[in-house]
Amino acid sequence: MKAAVLVFPGSNCDRDLAVALRRAGADVTMVWHKDDHLPDGVDLVAVPGGFSFGDYLRCGAIAARSPITKSLIGHVERGGYALGICNGFQVLTETGLLPGALIRNAGLKFLCKDVALKVENTDTAFTQTYTLGDEVCYPIAHHDGNYQVPDEKLAELRGEGRIAFTYKDNPNGSVGDIAGVVSRNARVLGLMPHPERAVDPVLGNTDGAAMFSALIASVVAA
Repeated sequence: MKAAVLVFPGSNCDRDLAVALRRAGADVTMVWHKDDHLPDGVDLVAVPGGFSFGDYLRCGAIAARSPITKSLIGHVERGGYALGICNGFQVLTETGLLPGALIRNAGLKFLCKDVALKVENTDTAFTQTYTLGDEVCYPIAHHDGNYQVPDEKLAELRGEGRIAFTYKDNPNGSVGDIAGVVSRNARVLGLMPHPERAVDPVLGNTDGAAMFSALIASVVAA
């Protein structure tokens, strides 16, 4: 499975994400934001966390207009897989590839801690090795992780089974306790917590490893 990890000025989780994907067996290429095309044969585009362009204007808004993002959009429109974590989730909402917006945390403070999540949907390439209702622990590190959609969109996400993860104890005010959502075809996941920081016993947590191994196995089998 071939993966491309996008890199923007201010990205700080790109290497972590590349390491997590490589540990799971992916062939990973780092792609600079000024490139205007993805490597040939890419199966997954991964958009990492950090502070792209210093979070000026709105988090992810400038990155969503970088040259490489046009190729990301085209990749998704062709049915390709994409994963956006933290700032990457913000970028995916700014491009319109996922609904909603990430705004300032309800407590107006930067949050950096481990949080418990509930797996809400196992019918995706990202979550298929979990059991519905499983509790996992991922780290968070964000200032603008408060996910918001209008009431009718929230009902739609619930009705279509597009909520992938919810917070057990909502840290940031996200509507419906939402921590991650998927696209209609379930090939795009936006997630605020960091599974790539939970893949190695040295880090004290391996709950995120199952996501990467499940994703790669699903892509290879497709």
